[in-house]
Amino acid sequence: MKMGNKQKWFVIFILFMLIFTTSACTTSTSNEKADEPKPTESNTEPNQEVKEPIKIGIVTSKTGPLEAYGNQMLRGFELGIDYATEGTREINGRKIEIYVEDSETNPEKGVEKATKLLESTKIDILVGSASSGVALAILPLAEEYKKVMIVEPAVADSITGEAWNRYIFRTGRNSSQDAVAGAVAIAKQGTKIAILAPDYAYGRDGAAAFKQAAEKLGAEIVLEEFPPMNATDFTASVQKVITAKPDYLFVIWAGANSPWKTIMDMKVKEKGIKISTGAPDIAALKTMTDFVGMEGFTVYYNQLPQNPVNDWLIAEHQKRYGDVPDLFTAGGMSSALAIVEAIKQAGTTDSEVLIKTMEGMSFESPKGTMTFRAEDHQALQALYAITLESVSGFDYPVPTLIREMKPEELIPPILNKR
Repeated sequence: MKMGNKQKWFVIFILFMLIFTTSACTTSTSNEKADEPKPTESNTEPNQEVKEPIKIGIVTSKTGPLEAYGNQMLRGFELGIDYATEGTREINGRKIEIYVEDSETNPEKGVEKATKLLESTKIDILVGSASSGVALAILPLAEEYKKVMIVEPAVADSITGEAWNRYIFRTGRNSSQDAVAGAVAIAKQGTKIAILAPDYAYGRDGAAAFKQAAEKLGAEIVLEEFPPMNATDFTASVQKVITAKPDYLFVIWAGANSPWKTIMDMKVKEKGIKISTGAPDIAALKTMTDFVGMEGFTVYYNQLPQNPVNDWLIAEHQKRYGDVPDLFTAGGMSSALAIVEAIKQAGTTDSEVLIKTMEGMSFESPKGTMTFRAEDHQALQALYAITLESVSGFDYPVPTLIREMKPEELIPPILNKR
């Protein structure tokens, strides 16, 4: 059927309106999309799953009496993550995120900060603390939230003893390991020993363990003296030591407020009492210049372990911070190395799989090979018998190796009720 001119113009008009409307709709839709946020560019394939990060939370003393130890540990931890992941900070394709909270060396604050990490940040693994008191307060949270906790460097025996639960692993040594090392250095049949230790879990547990080890070797403990952990005046305590007339004074201490100046000022050595202790950090060693020749032990001094991990730690620490790693830097690194090794082996951060993987697991550290004992998750490790010597170029007495005490020589008793 033929269309007249009016019909043809009507059809052309309708087609023109359809084209115009379609074009306008297309332009409008295009403009709306342009205003929407664009997805972040990624190397991930379209169907590849984005892996969740590994969240590690650390609660330790950035302030308070043990802040030096906490900050040493944090440096070591960061270095350990970098060493174990070859700088990628990634395990099995998952990025590592580290969250640090300051316990202020206060158990209540420690619990508050750990709870924040577990509830709000939803960490996969918890690490802490410099203080045994803080660590003991936090331990129940690991069990409550079913998260593995690495204890470093808190030393109280009760952490892997009566206060322990199955989520707790410790890379730091415990008081019994210290005690065996300290007792072997000085305790003999008939030796009279006085103990000076701080009045909290670290000191009490350390004193108890030392006493047991020393008495097994035939020594007599003639005094146990426990000044407050935050004490600044040690005169009365040191006078009790002098009055007891021991052959040795064995000192257990941690923190900046050490009793060494009082011991020196009250001329304990001149009264025929020999001093022995675990060699402390470099800052405390600088207060011990009058104790050159003293024999004892140490957890770590940078020149003592001879292995590639420690060599790397010394070189990298000097590069980043301009000085050598200190007493608990190696421990912080060890805790990081243990975490990375466990996740690599387990292939997951699931707590149950991690526990099964870590029980009996060995890993390399700046102190050589460490092994988590399956029964209580305490890391078996080397300690070092030393003497303090005056060395040219050092403004403190340098811990000099007598011998490395192997992990099998320092096996502590199993104290938990598993």
